[in-house]
Amino acid sequence: MAKPIEITSVEQFNELLKSSRIVVADFYATWCGPCKQIAPFYEQLSNSLSRPKVATFVKVNTEAEGAKAVAAEYRVTHLPTFIVFRDGSVVKRVKGANPKELQTIVETLSHSIEHATQGEGSGSGGSGGIAWRGADLPRGYIDISDTIDVRGLELLNADESHFSVRTLFNKSKPSALSKDKAESSEKDWVESDTDEQLLLYTPFNSAIKLHTIQITSLPPTDDEDDDDVPMRPRTLKLFTNRPHNLGFDEADDIDPTQTIEIGENDWNSNGTASLGLRFVRFQNITSLVIFVVDGDGDGEKVRIDRIRFIGESGEKREMGKLEKIGDQQGE
Repeated sequence: MAKPIEITSVEQFNELLKSSRIVVADFYATWCGPCKQIAPFYEQLSNSLSRPKVATFVKVNTEAEGAKAVAAEYRVTHLPTFIVFRDGSVVKRVKGANPKELQTIVETLSHSIEHATQGEGSGSGGSGGIAWRGADLPRGYIDISDTIDVRGLELLNADESHFSVRTLFNKSKPSALSKDKAESSEKDWVESDTDEQLLLYTPFNSAIKLHTIQITSLPPTDDEDDDDVPMRPRTLKLFTNRPHNLGFDEADDIDPTQTIEIGENDWNSNGTASLGLRFVRFQNITSLVIFVVDGDGDGEKVRIDRIRFIGESGEKREMGKLEKIGDQQGE
């Protein structure tokens, strides 16, 4: 994760154009309302897509000494203006606070970054780089999985012989989709333990707006022992802004923010289901509990390989402070 770099001189800007394959520049002013409106969105793009020497996000204050010369050089007359550079050359301009248009460019940019990183010698680990996603993003929204406070993650009734809860948010492609999956001894997914139910608690380090949840589940299809073959999740109950995880009895008894039934046709060829939420109910979200109620068959276990949260991020919270339950939406 990396915040946008504040430009202070033409020399600094030109050096970044030389050292980074892709540069995205946000030209703004402190008095500009639309600039302030889109700033959190732009910062989240930077957090998600920045890569050293590959993709750099910068901010150019058009009224600041040193930076105003950069705006003049590129003839910026409308605020905000976003300019995308590839190998030092301008490839795209976006005028105005238009997150949907900027999102379209970023989707293309993501593919460019992935292509640019091939052969750079970087590994495919889970902590850096572009996150694998099993489905396209809805227009106007971005992957905000980087806003998860991983220290507070908790998963109940998980089989401890598999990887930890952080595996669900690993940025790498699931091993089940790899060509050499048969040779891989690593289990980069989670399964339930004593029955098909799971309770996942996810805190966020900013107040987010959650639009879509993408869940990837890739159970094997050629196992002879059907009783041991894990299922895909079918029924989910979502609970927002809880200070901690729920118990299974509690999750059964209280009303959820939303209940989702995943049908067979909701899963795409990557084993991913994109679950659209009732957006008005998922504003200003600081934590989410996902209760996997049951699976899509008669087995005893449920498997989940990856989870991605799609939406809009907000200002970072001060972690460690308890939230009042009475402040939750809908209470």
